[in-house]
Amino acid sequence: MESLPPEICLKVFCFLDHHHLAIAQLVCRKWKFIASDNQLWCNLFKERWGGNHAAFYAPIGSKSWKDVYEVQDRCDRVGLGLKIIREGSDYHLVHQGEIQLHLGSRKNQEHVADHSSHTFCSENDSNGEGSPIQERSCRGILDKILFFIGDLEVASADAKRRRAL
Repeated sequence: MESLPPEICLKVFCFLDHHHLAIAQLVCRKWKFIASDNQLWCNLFKERWGGNHAAFYAPIGSKSWKDVYEVQDRCDRVGLGLKIIREGSDYHLVHQGEIQLHLGSRKNQEHVADHSSHTFCSENDSNGEGSPIQERSCRGILDKILFFIGDLEVASADAKRRRAL
């Protein structure tokens, strides 16, 4: 496929759905560039949600059709409200389909020693500032709580889907 002109590659990519197109972007730089084509994502958006929605949600400013597609897809999957979602091993705070904040990842989670996990976040040392161990401990506890809430949200969404079927 390296010797094919980009126009032919684009014609081939027109046959892919959004999931396979996203995977194709990971192959190489050329595929990433071609699979990010704005018209390609516009056509996918129109196929899935129709021309009226496409006219309403048309990208503004520096946003691309791919960005608009991702937000609308996330809205369909998790809803419009404020949610904590897990995508892969990353946790995000999402509102109306837009990622508002990256909460962290299970991959880079620091392991806090058992004895320091019992330290309260509000404890201060003698000069009035929290020690680095206490700050790390507080962050570790908060991460564990956020990851638990994220896991709970994912599990309850799966249970709700099964109940609806």
